[in-house]
Amino acid sequence: MYVRRILSGLVLIGLTAGWALSEGQPPNTLTDKEIKAGWKLLFDGKTTTGWRGAKLDKFPEFGWTVENGELIVLESGGGESRHGGDIVTIEQYDNFELSVEFKLTPGANSGIKYMVFNVDPNRPGSALGLEYQILDDSRHPDATRGIAGNRTLGSLYDLIPASPDKVVKPTGEWNHARILVDGKHVEHWLNGKKIVEYERGSEAFRAQKAQSKFRDIKDFGEHPRGHILLQDHGNRVSFRNIKIRPITHH
Repeated sequence: MYVRRILSGLVLIGLTAGWALSEGQPPNTLTDKEIKAGWKLLFDGKTTTGWRGAKLDKFPEFGWTVENGELIVLESGGGESRHGGDIVTIEQYDNFELSVEFKLTPGANSGIKYMVFNVDPNRPGSALGLEYQILDDSRHPDATRGIAGNRTLGSLYDLIPASPDKVVKPTGEWNHARILVDGKHVEHWLNGKKIVEYERGSEAFRAQKAQSKFRDIKDFGEHPRGHILLQDHGNRVSFRNIKIRPITHH
């Protein structure tokens, strides 16, 4: 644990993708320093290359768009994954650091899922995976559901609530999410501040799972690798600067 905390701290301090663009750096680009450190873009700002529908073999034909360097899930008024549907990376990842900027509209709900596995096209709703909740806490009713705030912005959805002292930028402005997965150790960050930390498969994790909607899903959250997913929950949400740095242990 001590080594991992040092590692995650160095990652945050040492790399510009830690929480903000370098001065003068255009969105959806990598600096030489980031490239040298192993960062890769998951969204080039212009195309949907590298992504597909979670339950499709290609990118959805509707429900998502690319505008002004933003990857946008469109307002549909529907529920979870009932319009264009979730999208996932074609590649799967095990140990990584993920950096994403997101912008909410009033009352919006979405999420960034990771370790997404066994995507069943016949299963209704969103694909299964650990979720960094994206939510307008002040306007969406989900913020008051669950247990102790575990469905609020930045939380591990329906399992672990985000720190109550998290710093959230107003609706319509860009917030920055960072997810670190290093073996079983996971961290959620929001705007440069760590807000969730846990160990996948630990006694505490399994106890939280037992009280969640995922209680009956075998090995939920404990798969060794999976896709990254952006969720369609019927509300307009924009994403940009989607970057990943695979972590390799020698």
